[in-house]
Amino acid sequence: MAQTDLTIAGVGGQGSILAGVILGTAAVTFDGKYATQTQAYSSELRGGFAAAWVIISDEPVEFPRVTRPDILVAQAQDSINRFGDVLKSDGILIVDSDMVHEIPTGVKRLYQIPATTIARNEIKTAVVANMIMLGALCRITAVVSRQALEQAIAASVPKGKEQINLQAFNLGADNPHIGFQKKT
Repeated sequence: MAQTDLTIAGVGGQGSILAGVILGTAAVTFDGKYATQTQAYSSELRGGFAAAWVIISDEPVEFPRVTRPDILVAQAQDSINRFGDVLKSDGILIVDSDMVHEIPTGVKRLYQIPATTIARNEIKTAVVANMIMLGALCRITAVVSRQALEQAIAASVPKGKEQINLQAFNLGADNPHIGFQKKT
């Protein structure tokens, strides 16, 4: 891996920015890689646009902006509407299939994970769907190591919430019944 550019996007309250922070932390602090992480969100507290952009590299990052991501993790339909057209033609699109129903044409590598349903059914709260998506990202791409992501989750989430977030991450990384659907 020379450099991987990622966009993690959703709406406020879904934890897209936290997922980006964890991913960057995992790369730098626990995998010894270089990374940049930037974020943006709308003024609404919940329901408005939220996104994190992460660049992970084996070399120092010279330009810290993601313009054409290699990977787009979309937690809401708005994410596809905003960023679907800038995903590289050979890029990977990972969507929460509970929240994203319209996939752009021409996507060659698509993975659909019902993260919100899994979170509600297995953990009894949808707030950890972002960790399920992070686990799926780890399983699909291995852009950073699983151990690094687990350590970054434990270090980044609020105290007392480590176990529930790690449980959700493991559901995304391990569960063979998630039903990845790859479109070629």
